[in-house]
Amino acid sequence: MKGAMPRLARLDAPGILHHVIIRGIERKNIFQDTTDKQNLVDRLDQLVPQTQTRCYAWVLLSNHAHFLFRSGPDGLVSLMQRLLTGYAVSFNRRHKRHGQLFQNRYKSIICQEDAYLLELVRYIHLNPLRAGMVEDFRALTDYPFSGHRLLVGADDCSWQDGAYVLGCFGKKVAKARKAYLDYVQAGVAMGRRPELVGGGLVRSLGGWSEVKKMRLKGMDRIKGDERILGDSDFVLSVLSQAKEQFERRYELKRHGYDINRVAERVAELFGIDKEEIFQKGRPKKRADARGLFCYWCTNELCLSQTELARALDMTVSGIGYGVRRGETIAACEGYMLIDSII
Repeated sequence: MKGAMPRLARLDAPGILHHVIIRGIERKNIFQDTTDKQNLVDRLDQLVPQTQTRCYAWVLLSNHAHFLFRSGPDGLVSLMQRLLTGYAVSFNRRHKRHGQLFQNRYKSIICQEDAYLLELVRYIHLNPLRAGMVEDFRALTDYPFSGHRLLVGADDCSWQDGAYVLGCFGKKVAKARKAYLDYVQAGVAMGRRPELVGGGLVRSLGGWSEVKKMRLKGMDRIKGDERILGDSDFVLSVLSQAKEQFERRYELKRHGYDINRVAERVAELFGIDKEEIFQKGRPKKRADARGLFCYWCTNELCLSQTELARALDMTVSGIGYGVRRGETIAACEGYMLIDSII
């Protein structure tokens, strides 16, 4: 008997498009009624703006839910951990149950925006029809727990970025909504679209058997990864960036770099005491040093802006400003955290 394959590490970074799927353990319901669904919606209403996440599409069914998110400054995990933990505790308390609610961890697929954003909006919003929860396409507008209602003008949803999606269909709202509806309706005949659930080009090419045939013909650049939805070049690019980030973090850790070591390096460059970086106040030298510190901690150590905000007793937006300031300083002055790491 073969051992289980190790699960792949998450791919996450600010500003990336993610198709997120959450499922109940053993395919059981994660929503027992409309009160449960509204509970999750209320949490999204708070957490999506707080984490500076963008939501382009969403739908809640019975035993699973789909979302199309663009991750905020702290990546996707900042939103999902708070959302799912809070909801699970509330659900268990309300229904007097114990134990795990969700199937393992949520599934997150990084998506190539130009090719797949609108495809995924359509795929997600057609879910109630495919699941038999509404009778026909027209009834889709009446399904209350879906981002489709906002896009057709039937409801408001402050945490959903409908303007971005409609902007892809036209400049005038009325015409854009008509074009969106026509586009979604055209997807009804396409069925379940398994090729839109990750795997690079593998699924859309007809599976691994077809990929192997292409490789025998010399087309060896086809790459598949269940965490990524996109063409071969996009998949390779995402994997390459993730590998570089991992290797650099490993090297920094091997050289003993943590938040204190970064502070020492910044203090050395600016000729100040390390403690000044953690002090409040806005003298230019201290503000510049703090900015570079923020930039290196987020970009090199991959600390979240939330973690850094706690360490410096600052707001997340203040950290964001510091990161941008530090990035400019590092570029203009040619500062590097450690010269020996490429």
